[in-house]
Amino acid sequence: MATLADIAVSGAINLLSAFIFLLAFAILRLQPFNDRVYFPKWYLKGLRSSPSRSGAFVRRVVNLDFRSYIRFLNWMPEALKMPEPELIDHAGLDSAVYLRIYLMGLKIFVPIAFVALAILVPVNYTNNALEAVKMVANVTASDIDKLSISNIPLKSQRFWTHIVMAYAFTFWTCYVLLREYEKVASMRLQFLSSERRRPDQFTVLVRNVPPDPDETVSELVEHFFLVNHPDHYLTHRVVCNANKLASLVKKKKKKQNWLDYYQLKYSRDQSQRPQMKTGFLGLWGGKVDAIDYHISEIEKLSEEIEEERKRVLKDPKSIMPAAFVSFKTRWGAAVCAQTQQSKNPTLWLTEWAPEPRDVYWQNLAIPYMSLNVRRLIIGVAFFFLTFFFMIPIASVQALASIEGIEKRAPFLKSVIEIKFIKSVIQGFLPGIVLKLFLIFLPTILMIMSKFEGFVSLSSLERRSATRYYIFLIINVFLGSILTGAAFDQLNSFINQSANEIPKTIGVAVPMKATFFITYIMVDGWAGIAGEVLMLKPLVLYHLKNFLLVKTEKDREEAMDPGSLGFNTGEPRIQLYFLLGLVYATVTPVLLPFIIIFFAFAFAVFRHQIINVYNQEYESGAAFWPDVHGRVITALVISQLALMGLMSTKEAAQSTPFLIALPVLTIWFHMFCNGRHKSAFVKYPLQEAMMKDTLERARDPNFNLKAYLQSAYVHPVFKVDDDDIDEDDLLSGKMETESVLVPTKRQSRRNTPAPSKISGGSSPSLPETVKNGEP
Repeated sequence: MATLADIAVSGAINLLSAFIFLLAFAILRLQPFNDRVYFPKWYLKGLRSSPSRSGAFVRRVVNLDFRSYIRFLNWMPEALKMPEPELIDHAGLDSAVYLRIYLMGLKIFVPIAFVALAILVPVNYTNNALEAVKMVANVTASDIDKLSISNIPLKSQRFWTHIVMAYAFTFWTCYVLLREYEKVASMRLQFLSSERRRPDQFTVLVRNVPPDPDETVSELVEHFFLVNHPDHYLTHRVVCNANKLASLVKKKKKKQNWLDYYQLKYSRDQSQRPQMKTGFLGLWGGKVDAIDYHISEIEKLSEEIEEERKRVLKDPKSIMPAAFVSFKTRWGAAVCAQTQQSKNPTLWLTEWAPEPRDVYWQNLAIPYMSLNVRRLIIGVAFFFLTFFFMIPIASVQALASIEGIEKRAPFLKSVIEIKFIKSVIQGFLPGIVLKLFLIFLPTILMIMSKFEGFVSLSSLERRSATRYYIFLIINVFLGSILTGAAFDQLNSFINQSANEIPKTIGVAVPMKATFFITYIMVDGWAGIAGEVLMLKPLVLYHLKNFLLVKTEKDREEAMDPGSLGFNTGEPRIQLYFLLGLVYATVTPVLLPFIIIFFAFAFAVFRHQIINVYNQEYESGAAFWPDVHGRVITALVISQLALMGLMSTKEAAQSTPFLIALPVLTIWFHMFCNGRHKSAFVKYPLQEAMMKDTLERARDPNFNLKAYLQSAYVHPVFKVDDDDIDEDDLLSGKMETESVLVPTKRQSRRNTPAPSKISGGSSPSLPETVKNGEP
């Protein structure tokens, strides 16, 4: 068990690592040749140009202004200067609200830490319960434990202090959560009302279109919406299965990159044409001319792409029973997206369409009826992943301890008994081992989410984040507590009944405080400092710049600004909420470490959002109900852990007073969701009508059909837009009248004529597919 000295050594190592990362970042960001790595967002917005290339070569590569190095930490105050409204305009509401999670952490834990350190620490420290039981077998204690609730003797009246503090901390947390929920809901509605025109505001995704022997999917969609939404339907775009075509296009792009590399290599040294082997990874096979080989491969792929494109357009099996349906007004789209379209609740399913850059096109080809089966399979797989992952974590953490190393490698006993080495092992090694184990987990969870069939990047990230959070609770929090305690002090844990588990967790929580302190320093201090350094994007940019870049456009594509990564970042933040709430009443000395994390991470990610990250989509902070729910979950877990701990302290008179806390917390969660959650899942018709009215008054001649007709074209078909007459798209006003025409189906009454862009009934299949082509 780590002592204060071990924690001091761990803190020194992590602070030194963080300082080195920050110093390297401060120097590297000032160099002209790194400007596109550390300020790519401004380049993508067209507001920043490459540093001057005039003068000596050294000045074009290295910043020789030594005064700028003196102010190497000025990026922190600069990151805090931009006001929130300007930040929303610059980076979007998602990014601004994401930063509010860190601010919410500071709002919750700074007052709690002040009260806990001033009241609970003296109450805990002025006891000698641990000294009284230090001779009991299998019981160990560290200096940190003397500042925790573990140092209070059984049946003590001092437990009333912890119960009162638990109520105070719960009420304060709920107050901050309510204020933040109200604020973010207000920000979302204001953002949606002030936002510029976007295709997803007028578009609905329709799935599970029923098959019809007389009409194609395109015709069926058009007739259905002309009948049921005659005054608001505008156009539609059917969904096709173009996954193979997209794969060919991606493969061609890779070949083109290699061709660019070899051509650039040859232009620099024309004494010999570059050669390559055609085998796996170029390790074996016959040698060929690299340039000629890739030109030939690209030509073959171009032919395959053209053939596959024609097949997709002509083969009715490639057309999926789904479509993006656009309306003349936001009001019409809101009515369609938020109502049931058919008496059969499994047909004509509608939902708001993701914005075009948020669409995950590959999953649109998955049949809707198979989604439930896929999610069941992934649910079972995630269950086994979560619980079987605990085995290697427990094993490695057991080895990453003094006892584990001495047991497995007794010849190292003399080395690890050295005071500094022992401090490193106990204060640093367990945290870094756990972090290394979690490196590949987000990728695995994202693959699982994609298999489930979600059709937008935002929904993929939210589902992956939910699973990551569950995994962290079970394996990082509960796993670290129970495995460590079970191996060290609670050998009988596996033989206990289920109703004893809260007691076991309650007893184990104080014992693992030192482990979580070291983990916070590794992940929350040094890890965040490593984030701002951006070592991986830095290396990749310079490799691409040297090997592939020939033009300014190539140099822009070589930039890798990345994004927030909600699926990995938000669950990690929630783990700190969980640790803070659990240990606030148990071991308050952990709180300052968490506060440092929230403050440091807020400054770092604000800088990254302003200068680096280019968000892939904008959901209007639709993720906030998930954030709120996970903090509530952490709060309930902290209350149950405290109840379990108090029950082991034989505080029979005071413990029942804690039962009301989880009940009140769950009621509060239901109250907040009932009051504010609808703002994140529905669009008010009043707001939609108001925005439509204002827009018609400002721009009455805007051709909405031309604006929407290509918004939801599959990216691999975008080249086909050049074949459309631009004058036809941009001329004329929005159609508001329709005439009656007969349909192919004898059983259907006459329906209004189809819209001009989406096409209508056609006598031949190829023409039909073309009219509704993806």
